[in-house]
Amino acid sequence: MKPFTIIAIVIFTLVGLFHLLRYFLGWTVVINSVTIPIWVSLFGFIIPAVLAVMLWREMK
Repeated sequence: MKPFTIIAIVIFTLVGLFHLLRYFLGWTVVINSVTIPIWVSLFGFIIPAVLAVMLWREMK
């Protein structure tokens, strides 16, 4: 078992889940007075989820 791989999987999974929560709950994100559109969270979910799955498969 590689500890860094497990940590990376957990981090990617958490980031993806928070983006999914933002998408379904409609949380507003404002950065420097710019409102980030809600559809950005779809990419924020898909990309880390794919990375987590790829790392999981590589670990096995």
